[in-house]
Parts: sequence; C-alpha cells; structure tokens
Amino acid sequence: MERYVLLVKAPRGADISRFREEAEALAEKHGLKAELHRCIGLTVDGVILYNNGLVLIKRKNEPFKDHYALPGGFVEYGETVEEALKREMKEETGLDVRILGLLGVYSDPNRDPRGHTVSVAFLCFGEGELRAGDDAREVHVFPIEEALRLPLAFDHERILRDALGVKE
Repeated sequence: MERYVLLVKAPRGADISRFREEAEALAEKHGLKAELHRCIGLTVDGVILYNNGLVLIKRKNEPFKDHYALPGGFVEYGETVEEALKREMKEETGLDVRILGLLGVYSDPNRDPRGHTVSVAFLCFGEGELRAGDDAREVHVFPIEEALRLPLAFDHERILRDALGVKE
C-alpha cells in the first residue's frame, strides 16, 4: 500500500471533525481510505564552523522573522537527514558542509510555534563562499563568544551550547 499525505493546517484547538468526515467520504467515493493524523515535521539544523567562527543566518520569514538562527530546514520526502542538511546549508549559506558529527535530536513539542517539529542537529565544517539564500535574509560569521550572547530563534541557543559543550 502506498501512502500519501494531504497537509491540512488548522489553528490549535480547531474542531476538524466535520472536515475529517467529508475527507473520509470523498476518499471512499474514489475507492480509497483516508485517515487524518496529526503529524510531526522533521527538520535539520547545522552548527557550521567557518573562518574561525560560527555561521548564523538572519531569518527572512516568520516565525522569528529577522532573528538570528542556525541554518536549517525541513527534510524532503526521499532524503536522508544528511542529504537534507547538506542541501539546506547550501541553500541558506552558499556553503558546502562536511559533517563532523551528530549533535543530537531536539524534540520538544513546543520548540517551533508552527507545530511539533523534531530536529536532527549536526556539527559541520563549512567550505566555499558565504552568501545568503532561500529563507535567509542575511548570513554572518560570528566569533563563538559573540554567538553565545545573541538571542537565537527556536531552541537554537540550546543546540549551540550543546555543540560547544557550554553549560547555561
């Protein structure tokens, strides 16, 4: 059996019971079965070491528009998390990355205001020419101590501290 997902975005607490019934009836009409399940988004984040500092982007879009963040994004269907990391780092920073290691999995259901996302974070070494792209308005290299003092989007301060072995 193949599975397809129709992403339906609803405000928190919305009653989707009528929509569920209509979707199930429509699927049945076409000889299919529809099930509505709340879903979790899978993302990647990269702590990139580059030119004796850390790479941070300034976000172009909400949530956290104009805040500094680690580069990252959603894993696409058919990608490994490593492939997604390399793609997202290239899209947002212009850099090719060499993965140095897995930092951890960050799964707090409230880490992203758009909904429950789980991030797989990696420590990387960046190579190439730095340039902002995709969801990044700007991209900068910060000295480690300065990066640790910046207010970062999502739970990126925690990821950064974990990467550097710095206690709060």
